[in-house]
Amino acid sequence: MIIAVIPARGGSKRIPRKNIKLFLGKPIIAYSIDAAIKTGIFDKVIVSTDSDEIATIAKEYGADVPFVRPAVLSDDFRGTTEVIAHTIKRFQEKGDQIDLACC
Repeated sequence: MIIAVIPARGGSKRIPRKNIKLFLGKPIIAYSIDAAIKTGIFDKVIVSTDSDEIATIAKEYGADVPFVRPAVLSDDFRGTTEVIAHTIKRFQEKGDQIDLACC
């Protein structure tokens, strides 16, 4: 399976709620989701988030949000690599094979 992983933490400090702020009529996260879907190369477009609000909006724009990211991976000190690795691990635990993951 080929997946796109879009990290979207709820606790942005510089721009609070930035992922769901409207820009030209759509939440900012919608642009990443739309771009990934339009490529046509991903079996799933996954949003990794710790926020129920972001999850709801991501689903409205066509992304999958199969789990809520744990708080330990949602602080100011976690990098994108750890978030992507967590997403891959969660899928593998369900028996899914991830052939390629893109962020």
